[in-house]
Amino acid sequence: MTVTALDQLNLAFADRFNARDLEGLMALNTEEVVFVPAPGTPVTGQDAVRGALEQFLGLNLPITMTVRHVFQTGSTGLAIADWTISGTGPDGSEIHLAGTTADVAVHDERHGWRYVIDNPFGTA
Repeated sequence: MTVTALDQLNLAFADRFNARDLEGLMALNTEEVVFVPAPGTPVTGQDAVRGALEQFLGLNLPITMTVRHVFQTGSTGLAIADWTISGTGPDGSEIHLAGTTADVAVHDERHGWRYVIDNPFGTA
């Protein structure tokens, strides 16, 4: 299922994350995506991105996402959203992760909107 509006990209990510749909999350990325799972630590390549997403999914906690702004020119966009992952982790420890994304996306007719840069911690 493609994302046809930029303001729906982060919400699609949250839906697929909460469904634990790794393949669906991967489909939201371009082949050359850069994912930043920790501030200042980008990963590239499908295997590295998949591994980083698996770690987040391994927390087995839901994500909440609120889109703050989207900016678009032609087929390029910037999506900014606030997110949180909170609860008790698999090891019994309390987890609270939060951030404000700064995500660059591109659109094409075949794939819809997809991430080129998925930066969940924004400028942190």
